[in-house]
Amino acid sequence: MGLRIHAFYHVDFEELSYIKQWADSQNHSITVTRFYENDPIPAQDSFDWLVIMGGPMSIHDDAEFAWLADEKHFIHQSIDAGKTVIGVCLGAQLIADSLGAQVAPSGIKEVGWLPIQLTKQGLAHPLLADLPRNEFTVFHWHGDGFECPEGATPIATSHTWANQGFIYQTPKHKTLDTWVLGWQCHFEVTNQSMVDMVSHGQTYIQEAMSDHPDSVQAADEILALGDKYIADNNAWLSIMLNNLAK
Repeated sequence: MGLRIHAFYHVDFEELSYIKQWADSQNHSITVTRFYENDPIPAQDSFDWLVIMGGPMSIHDDAEFAWLADEKHFIHQSIDAGKTVIGVCLGAQLIADSLGAQVAPSGIKEVGWLPIQLTKQGLAHPLLADLPRNEFTVFHWHGDGFECPEGATPIATSHTWANQGFIYQTPKHKTLDTWVLGWQCHFEVTNQSMVDMVSHGQTYIQEAMSDHPDSVQAADEILALGDKYIADNNAWLSIMLNNLAK
């Protein structure tokens, strides 16, 4: 019997992408809450994994996006219930916030194909087995960053922001094979989703490049580098998802 995966979407151009390809190949089922269409939040007993995708808003934009408060509460409930919870970019920031960590502008925007390095704890963690031992390149699109939540394991760092990912288990669920995994970067990006993100973020890229020329790439450079890096990023994500599913 396959997993029941539920996804949270905040905009229509940041979807599961490769995660859906992986789920389909493993005969896992997928349901979705599209907050921008006012879809309902599911019952806790209706899913096994919760995957929280990215978006251009901040976790602090509750006044503009009323559903954020309900989403944060539901994420906290899901973690407390021992669900496997995965966060991508904004999703990771929402998880960090739900675990009591600070989320704020990092001071340096990272947009494009940029290197990260696993921490010593990340190198030793079984969920990240077979990821590169040295620096490797992933797809970034963020200006906010998170502190590592209390009790979580910091798993990756970059040249410009110390906390690029974390893994967490609630104390009462440490005997279960359920994990909370948050990444700032987008391992899930595909050629199509990258084009969609760049298309919707042209203005953001142009403005960010002037302030952060060393960590923000031009749209044409991002698209060109995608051909070089997407397959590896998807393969690394597949490794992590397979390890989570074991």
